[in-house]
Amino acid sequence: MHRWEGIDEFVAIAAAGSFKAGAEALGLSTTHMSRAIAALEARVQAPLFHRTTRTVRLTDTGRVFFDHCSRIVAERDEAIAMISEGGEPQGDIRITCSTAMGERFIAPIVRRYASSHAKLRISIDLTNRLVDLVGEGYDLAIRTGQLAESRLIGTRIASRRLHTCAAPAYLDRHGRPAKPGDLSRHECLIGTSPLWRFQRGGRAESIRPKGRWRCNSGGAVAEAAIAGMGVCQLPEFYLLPHIASGALEEVLDDFRPDDEPIWAVYPQRRHLLPKISGLLDLLRAELPAALARQA
Repeated sequence: MHRWEGIDEFVAIAAAGSFKAGAEALGLSTTHMSRAIAALEARVQAPLFHRTTRTVRLTDTGRVFFDHCSRIVAERDEAIAMISEGGEPQGDIRITCSTAMGERFIAPIVRRYASSHAKLRISIDLTNRLVDLVGEGYDLAIRTGQLAESRLIGTRIASRRLHTCAAPAYLDRHGRPAKPGDLSRHECLIGTSPLWRFQRGGRAESIRPKGRWRCNSGGAVAEAAIAGMGVCQLPEFYLLPHIASGALEEVLDDFRPDDEPIWAVYPQRRHLLPKISGLLDLLRAELPAALARQA
């Protein structure tokens, strides 16, 4: 028996929700589908479907197996398409990105990419949680700062500047910090980053801010700073409009760190696929300009 036998049938049935619909999708008979699944279940030594007279549902084993098999089938079809269709992007892309950057910058670029390639199916999950790309089956993540995950490849697609700010009323009450160490005597409004970055004499320096207010939304952190609750450090797209209006004032400008890299991160083999390489090219071309317009 060939190792691929039953995989296409299994994926088709799981995706369609029934043996009949799966058979129609592949142009095969339901008898063939039943035999193929029976043989596959014998090979994996576990049931893949719960069957009743009316419904077909994946077992727990079947759900795990489907996640892997559907990706294998998609990548096989994409590999064939790379040769037979001139490398046209097609298939599924799962992307994860932080909420604010995703909403403001990444989703519009990816939307334009999808509009140009009708054979793509794209899912974007916006979350501030650090997603396990390999374990959770994602193709691409947009991340900032330093990368430590050895199983992944990172391509720098843009950069962003960090600003440290507070409201004029807060600074009138508490004074202006003259150096990063002075922040220990201030209320720090903490976002998703546990460290605030600075640069002194060409050398990077980090402090761990302390304060009584923390939120994983950069927009909410900026609003707290405008309300006079303390000092914040955030990417420029949160702050520059408020600095321009006078609602916030920049502090410690002489200690501003180097611009923070923005990375497209992906499992090692994924960048070879046309759907990924094409999207990377578009992100590199459009994201820096989009960030500059916001600034």
